[in-house]
Amino acid sequence: MDGARQPGPGLTWIRVSAEPIDPAGLLARVADPGAGAVGLFLGTVREHSPGREGVTHLEYESYPGAAEEEISGIVAEARERWPLLAVAVEHRVGSLVVGETAVGVAVSSGHRADGLEAVRFLIDELKVRVPLWK
Repeated sequence: MDGARQPGPGLTWIRVSAEPIDPAGLLARVADPGAGAVGLFLGTVREHSPGREGVTHLEYESYPGAAEEEISGIVAEARERWPLLAVAVEHRVGSLVVGETAVGVAVSSGHRADGLEAVRFLIDELKVRVPLWK
């Protein structure tokens, strides 16, 4: 999916793609003149994994459409819990080398506590619920 969804107030951007994630682009997508806070999380490929040293790359796979749908539901839950102005979530698929960004989550909100709590909720739920495999 290479587009935006708007299931409620404010902008929601969701993308699962083989294209690199641009942190500045994520921040631009959540820019809002009413924001007192912008939170950004980037998950990167590291050189080790539980039980495995010397990782050189990871392969991410997903079912087309299914990952975006689940992310959309998680974003809707976050919007119910916190007054978010905008949300942007991107996840890579394909082969990623050590140091590349695999997932990015950005939110804007009126206050930092709401934004930071929402970012943590979003990334924690993405890791548990979204049908992506490495």
